[in-house]
Amino acid sequence: MDVMDEDAVMATSSSFPHRVPDAQGAMSHVVPSSSAPLPAGTREFRDVQVKVHIRRPERDSWVYLGRALVSQEIVGQSSRVVIRSMTSGKVMVSFGEVSDLQAEKRGNFVVIGCVEGSRVVSWSLNALNNSDTLRLLASIELACYRCRVAVIDPRTHAKTRRRIERIIKDDRRRRHKRRKDQDAMVDAFSRQNLDEDDLESNS
Repeated sequence: MDVMDEDAVMATSSSFPHRVPDAQGAMSHVVPSSSAPLPAGTREFRDVQVKVHIRRPERDSWVYLGRALVSQEIVGQSSRVVIRSMTSGKVMVSFGEVSDLQAEKRGNFVVIGCVEGSRVVSWSLNALNNSDTLRLLASIELACYRCRVAVIDPRTHAKTRRRIERIIKDDRRRRHKRRKDQDAMVDAFSRQNLDEDDLESNS
């Protein structure tokens, strides 16, 4: 999947989402079907076209979900970022102030790690150019920043951010260990085959 790094991370959270399984059984933060899209005039930035990949918990590989449009929608005093499939128009995922997540820019990718309990679901949004990638990252940070908690209870806000960072870091460490173990196993099999070939050639 292009030059995607294996890891995702970003800070914070989806407005009033509930989790439902997608077609492949993953649990995603989605906007309830009863939530009607807001008029285009209420969006704070124009839609961004992206390619969407997902990496599910305990998996090391990314799965391509298709092309989507990312929009920012105002909900009362807050906003949310909604990602809709360009094929079906259905919401793939949304992010807002109540989502536990971190995100970062990697080339033309924005990689988002969503914490669900002790598990991490990673989303990768591949924008068309660097400008769209920067606007996409800024819109997610704006929608997911818990400004009220940060002002009213900064200690709890900091504690929540540290917890999200720790869970994502642990997930990365486990993934790297699995990859290292797999590489070591492939190496061992390769050496064994070479040794067997040498024995056959010398006999």
